[in-house]
Amino acid sequence: MTVVWAVSTLTLLLLAGLLPDFQLQSPDGDSLTRTAITAAWAAGAFGLLGALVWPLLVRALLLVPALVLGLFGFFLNGSLLLLALWVTPEGDAAADPETAVVVAAVMSAVASATSTGLAVRDDDAYRRRLYRLTGRTRPRAPGDSADAVPGTVFLQLDGVGHRVLRDAVADGLMPTVASWLEAGHRLTPWRTDWSSQTGASQLGILHGSNEDVPAFRWYEKDTGRVMVSNRPASAVELQRRAVRRTGDGGLLTHDGASRGNLFSGGAEQVALVLSVAARRGRRNRSRAGYFAYFSDPANAVRTAGSFVTECVREMCQSARARLRRETPRISRGGTYPLVRAFATVLERDVVVSAVMGDMLAGRTAVYADLVAYDEVAHHSGPHGRDTDQVLRRLDRSIALIADVAEHAPRPYRIVLLSDHGQSPGETFEAVYGLTLKDLVRAGCGLPVPRRVRRTRSGSEARDAARDALRSALHRPVDEGDETARELPARPSEPVVLASGNLGLVSFPDVPHRMTREEIDRRHPALLRTLAHHPGVGFVLVASAEHGSVVLAGDGAEVPVAELTDDGPLAVFGSGAARAVRRTDGFPHVADIMVNSMCDPETGAVHAFEEQIGSHGGLGGEQSEPFLLSPPELSPPVGEGEELVGAEQVHRVLRRWLRESSGPQVPVGEAGAPGVPDAPGVPARAESSLPAGGPVDAPAGGPVRAPVGGPDGETEGGPAVGSPRGSADESTDGFVDAPVDAPLGEPVNQPLDEPVDVPLDEPVGRPVPGPAVRDEKR
Repeated sequence: MTVVWAVSTLTLLLLAGLLPDFQLQSPDGDSLTRTAITAAWAAGAFGLLGALVWPLLVRALLLVPALVLGLFGFFLNGSLLLLALWVTPEGDAAADPETAVVVAAVMSAVASATSTGLAVRDDDAYRRRLYRLTGRTRPRAPGDSADAVPGTVFLQLDGVGHRVLRDAVADGLMPTVASWLEAGHRLTPWRTDWSSQTGASQLGILHGSNEDVPAFRWYEKDTGRVMVSNRPASAVELQRRAVRRTGDGGLLTHDGASRGNLFSGGAEQVALVLSVAARRGRRNRSRAGYFAYFSDPANAVRTAGSFVTECVREMCQSARARLRRETPRISRGGTYPLVRAFATVLERDVVVSAVMGDMLAGRTAVYADLVAYDEVAHHSGPHGRDTDQVLRRLDRSIALIADVAEHAPRPYRIVLLSDHGQSPGETFEAVYGLTLKDLVRAGCGLPVPRRVRRTRSGSEARDAARDALRSALHRPVDEGDETARELPARPSEPVVLASGNLGLVSFPDVPHRMTREEIDRRHPALLRTLAHHPGVGFVLVASAEHGSVVLAGDGAEVPVAELTDDGPLAVFGSGAARAVRRTDGFPHVADIMVNSMCDPETGAVHAFEEQIGSHGGLGGEQSEPFLLSPPELSPPVGEGEELVGAEQVHRVLRRWLRESSGPQVPVGEAGAPGVPDAPGVPARAESSLPAGGPVDAPAGGPVRAPVGGPDGETEGGPAVGSPRGSADESTDGFVDAPVDAPLGEPVNQPLDEPVDVPLDEPVGRPVPGPAVRDEKR
């Protein structure tokens, strides 16, 4: 602390000599000693005010998104400096307001660099900084973790496929992950559903069901709505449907935290979670992660500097790609540099800081999504120099989280996973000169605009940044205008939506799913135009004669009931037939489902959006994400078995949480004793409490389980091994759920509260073993 004070004093003296509008002397001049004393007083007052006042200001501004809070932080910081100069005993120091902002920014950056540099060689200083950032004041003693129940951190590397991770490790881009593999971690590939995108995968992983999610965006005839996975209202509805279908609050229902995700997973502690972003109130913690990060004023300066650097980096990389005439290539101008910086810097910093805080608070389970790679890969391609740099920075974030685990009050097991991969390839429009919408209109005999309007990219980060800006201006996220633009001018015209290389065609004036025979009567050339186009791999459509049928360009017509992984689906890999058959049974499947072609040698596909790295359908690397688990956890699947579908990944994560005596209200699995074969309908619920957790349940009465809310948190976090907080909490921290409630029916609880169900089966015992940590490099 003394060293930081001294460096800050010298920085003030230097700035006073360089900036004409910043002075530490009276107009008549002062001695060098007196000037130095004034600088020391000002530096000390600025540091003290930053430590005491800044956290209060940031907490008061929690409803302001990070894009604005980070910018506003400069002006707050400058105000604190003016106040510090005003309270100096000599009263000779002064600065113009705009100069104060510059001086405060430099002071914060220098103080942060100095303290960080000292922390590199001083473990005690490093720990103190972590505790200050996250609100903890007590380190874990060496013997504290001997009998502690391990916590679990799930880190989702959005869009990083199994092959990309293996290549990054082999090329030395991810040394932390490489060290884990050398230490015995298991790297397991898994296959996504047909809809290989974050909405379907994360909903299945966190909530145990992604039934009736046919794509990233789709049209629902019964409601007249266009559902888009990364729009707040759609995310809320999808989460509500999943909870209703499973009767289960989610993977993180008990003592869990959800960070940077589309869905909450039932967690009470949320930050940057889309399904709660549109709600405000005491229980909405969507922006609480900002406080954990921006409570240190130096973070605002550091993040803003990194944000600007990332924008410049993107513009340079884009210019280099144009000069070299690299292919494939798409436009990367407009607001994209800001969107990329939002995903790769701002969101990453806030999410990583929130995860650090969760670990130092001792929370039982954390699920966080880092979206940086996915956003860059959409515009730069999944392989190349641009994405290599992102993978390096992701590995550093993983290493930081692993280091924090060394200081947490309980051991932690860190699991890495991804929700999908990315497949490269030129866009459909770039190759064939028209969009999917134009092709559909031509097949319907409708006029096609002479000037093709590009199908904009639907990446998660773009809409997240847009919604953050609207929220910053306190404007509601109006999704009605978005839907109106996606719907046709006339009800008789088709709705054409794109989700990566998966296209969906619906006819809004027909209330039911149209059959092939009905479509042929209305538009005789449409199905033939689509199925025989060289950029289309196959088409799925209902049939009055065959139930449903898959059409392909070679004239193949295969009923879905007879579909195998051979024939028209051979190039799309193992499990393609199962994925198509499952989606065909969804209530909101489109009238026509169109999957682009896939090059069997390169795995390249043609996105129906402006993306040269895409996902959303079948074909190539997009369908094969990964799961990296520590050796203390049981294998995800048996030897020789495949891990297929997000819902199966959910069951694996449930099992691992039970092994650690963590939070679970498991979804019933078909085929298990006492469980009906109907998917997603649990006939037996298990406890949401860890073994030994407090239960006050008289026979036939309600289960009373602690669900402490965000307002009941303690500064140091809950006691290790307890479900939430201390054992003497008041009864206000409990909710009632009847023990004799009908089995298999949804428990009507708010989405962000734990769902408590009958306690008719004990949870698994804790599995002893050391926490998984990264080897210091």
